[in-house]
Amino acid sequence: MSVNTDRYESAVARYFEAWNATEPEALKKAVAAAWTADGGYTDPLADVRGHEAVAAVIAAAHEQFPGFLFRPLGAVDGHHDTARFGWELVNQADSSAPVAGFDVVTLDDEGRIRQVLGFLDRVPAGA
Repeated sequence: MSVNTDRYESAVARYFEAWNATEPEALKKAVAAAWTADGGYTDPLADVRGHEAVAAVIAAAHEQFPGFLFRPLGAVDGHHDTARFGWELVNQADSSAPVAGFDVVTLDDEGRIRQVLGFLDRVPAGA
């Protein structure tokens, strides 16, 4: 059970804002607002550090899945400097969600992301 729910929910909201930014300048600003300067992102397909690299991973996801948005799946839970949450990638045209996963984030004292550890639970064949 989260002791400081607002902190975790705010950090995750900024995370989704970054993942849903499609314009380069908006993406750059959203990543800077969500991650520390040396923050990282690791999942089965990527292992990067720093704002530019994180933004590149997000941009690549939008290139692979144009017209899709990331949305939370379930509640955000956290303790100390760590939060966890589920998500899915939703097609805006038909509301299908071919990709889903679970992320664990570590936060700094200001609630910005130091590290993301991502897990893919549902991925379409060939993606």
